[in-house]
Amino acid sequence: MTAASWSTHALDVGPETVTKRFRPGSHAQSEREWRALSLLGVHAPGLAPAPRRANLGADEPTVVMSRLPGGPLRGQRLGDRQLDALASAVGEVYAAVPAHVLAEVPVRPGHRRYLAGRIREWTPRARPRVGPEVGRAMDRGLEWLAGTGLVEFRPLDVRPVFGPGDGNLANYLWDGTRVRIVDFEESGRSDRPFELAEITEHVAAWVDEPLDAEAFLGRFDLDASERPLLAEARRLLALVWLFLLSFDDPDHPRNPPGTAERQAARLSRLLA
Repeated sequence: MTAASWSTHALDVGPETVTKRFRPGSHAQSEREWRALSLLGVHAPGLAPAPRRANLGADEPTVVMSRLPGGPLRGQRLGDRQLDALASAVGEVYAAVPAHVLAEVPVRPGHRRYLAGRIREWTPRARPRVGPEVGRAMDRGLEWLAGTGLVEFRPLDVRPVFGPGDGNLANYLWDGTRVRIVDFEESGRSDRPFELAEITEHVAAWVDEPLDAEAFLGRFDLDASERPLLAEARRLLALVWLFLLSFDDPDHPRNPPGTAERQAARLSRLLA
């Protein structure tokens, strides 16, 4: 999806600071943004913008932060240097917040159970409007989802991490040496498998210049509890994106023709 179609904010970019102006009603997003910048400013200085000031109680909340160098990774062909730097930044943010502090951070929005429930809500609206290729992939995905138990509460035996919550490669800035991270309005307590899947399955990871997902994921040493959760999260998020792409207005498309069909093929490979 294009950034404009989902954006909850506008940006005022100055020479040294960036002001993020949230839409009315986006107080939860602005609070998560400010909390993330404050936590990372203490525990991982330099990885994200430094918090300057905020007005979280305004009708249109604002967060002012330092301006970071570099340009977004989205749309770039990522070689080994960029993949190493991306993996380093991602690993650093996951490990940044100490366990006793992280325990007080709310679980990030849009996690497994929520997304599984949303898919069930979307199905009656989406399924009749799609073509056969997308429809077959949806049906396979829904059959897989029904067997996972994701809609029910299921405690996970996996180490919690601080998750940025948005896998869009546009939020990862490369300055030629280092990757830094922006946009934390969906951040919170999470786990590595889900956050890694957020990156590899986001439409931005493949619709332009594709991210080598296996090369990227191979830079992380996942343990026995995390590996199956990564496969599950990739399938779930690929199914979510198939539904989101299916809602694209054919008369005013936000994405190139055939994007939903390409996503259907991606989901089918993950389900094989």
